[in-house]
Amino acid sequence: MSNLPIFDVAGSAMTAQQVRLSTVASNLANANSISGKAEDTFRAKMPVFEATPVEGDPALAGVKVQTVTESNAAPLKRYEPGNPMADDKGYVYAPDIDPVAQMVDMISASRSYQANVEVFNTAKELAVATLNLGR
Repeated sequence: MSNLPIFDVAGSAMTAQQVRLSTVASNLANANSISGKAEDTFRAKMPVFEATPVEGDPALAGVKVQTVTESNAAPLKRYEPGNPMADDKGYVYAPDIDPVAQMVDMISASRSYQANVEVFNTAKELAVATLNLGR
C-alpha cells in the first residue's frame, strides 16, 4: 500500500483489465478451433471481478479478479464428414464464441485500461505538483 491509495486503486484496476484482455485474446484465438468430441471443445473464458476495500480507507475500493469462469454454452455441431477430426457420425464441434462480441469486450477492456493509466498519471502529476509547492 502506498501513502496515496489512488495508486493502489488504479493499479488494481489495470491488473484486472489486463486479465480481461488476456481472456478475450484466448477466446479469439480459439474461436475457430474444432474438436471431435463435444466435451473436448474449448469453452470461452470470462473473468469475474470483485471489489476490494483499500487498506486504511473504507470509502475507497480497488478491484481484483475473483475467478475466471468458463462458458456454459453448448458447442456448435457441424456436419463435416471429410474432416479428419470428425466423430463416427461425421460431426465436428466448435466453441460458441461470437468474435464480434469478443472484439467489443476487447475494446471496452482496452479503454478501461487506458482510463486507469490516465488516472495513475494524473495522480502522479498532482503528487509532484504538491511536492513542488514549497519551492
